[in-house]
Amino acid sequence: MSILDAKIARLDRTQTTLGEITAGRAALLVNVASRCGLTPQYAGLERLHEEYGDETFTVVGIPCNQFYGQEPGTAEEIAEFCSSTYGVTFPMTEKIEVNGEGRHEIYAGLVDTPTEKGEAGDVSWNFEKFLVAADGTVVARFSPQVEPDDPRLVDAVKALAS
Repeated sequence: MSILDAKIARLDRTQTTLGEITAGRAALLVNVASRCGLTPQYAGLERLHEEYGDETFTVVGIPCNQFYGQEPGTAEEIAEFCSSTYGVTFPMTEKIEVNGEGRHEIYAGLVDTPTEKGEAGDVSWNFEKFLVAADGTVVARFSPQVEPDDPRLVDAVKALAS
């Protein structure tokens, strides 16, 4: 089974699959949080989505509250925060768990991918990024500290979005 077949709800609670959200495009999957020191990365993710997000690429925000409760809001509060604070237009999913026994099946298919430093395993923090090809193949994993405008990330996105 591909991670694209994984069932997940959109932030508005509409049931779907990751494949329907990505709609045949490469995607940057990011576990996001509204009350984290890295939350300003939303602005860079939105710029990345605006610049490359078309029929070949999209960013997908996946809220998670597993890291010191930094995403405590309801779906409505998350949507309002992302829209009003950062003008987010990329797709957002329901809040899920990325680690532990409750790890969502999407992340079960992602965490074996090593970071640029060769480290695989649990998601380390909010804003860890996974670049996935249109066919569901995990292409790259970037640590939370890698900003959305980092040349390594941008070059990887360009390679998939061309």
